[in-house]
Amino acid sequence: MMSVQLQRRLFSVREYHQMIEIGMFPESDRLELITGELIQMSPIGSRHAACVARLNAVFSQRLAEKAIVWPQNPVILDDHSEPQPDIALLRRRPDFYQSGNPQKSDIFLLGEVADTSIGYDRDVKIPLYAKNRIPEVWLIDLNQSSLEIYRDSDGNSYQTIQPISPGATLNILAFPAITFNYSDILG
Repeated sequence: MMSVQLQRRLFSVREYHQMIEIGMFPESDRLELITGELIQMSPIGSRHAACVARLNAVFSQRLAEKAIVWPQNPVILDDHSEPQPDIALLRRRPDFYQSGNPQKSDIFLLGEVADTSIGYDRDVKIPLYAKNRIPEVWLIDLNQSSLEIYRDSDGNSYQTIQPISPGATLNILAFPAITFNYSDILG
């Protein structure tokens, strides 16, 4: 009996955008492109939605003149990856990225909120962000009521992983003078 080697067809960001433009996917589909593969994202529950709304409100209030807050929208990391992080802080641009999705050089911070997706976020997305040298990632685990901050990518992994304790004060690498409390993030 002969063994058959199956080939996977990986997509580029350009091809992915073309498929969206021709209506290949219903608008209700929550998809992201990760290393060439289309990934169906988990449905958003109320705890997840509330945490993203809280981050959006807090970041918008404190960083209004410094960054664009980009909730649950795509960012282009490379030719084969366009994830949709739960929150992104981006360099300000007059067109608010109307001319094209943000690139990795536009990103100050990406945040992932996990209730059912903690393994995927930690094992797939954070390494992808490290590979693309995203300066800072916040991972919020709703089930454990925990927050981890990832910084100092060497192109393979983050060299600094800082768990944040309840009651702690924290800041964003790009904006060190602006502080946040643990409760600002997790309620």
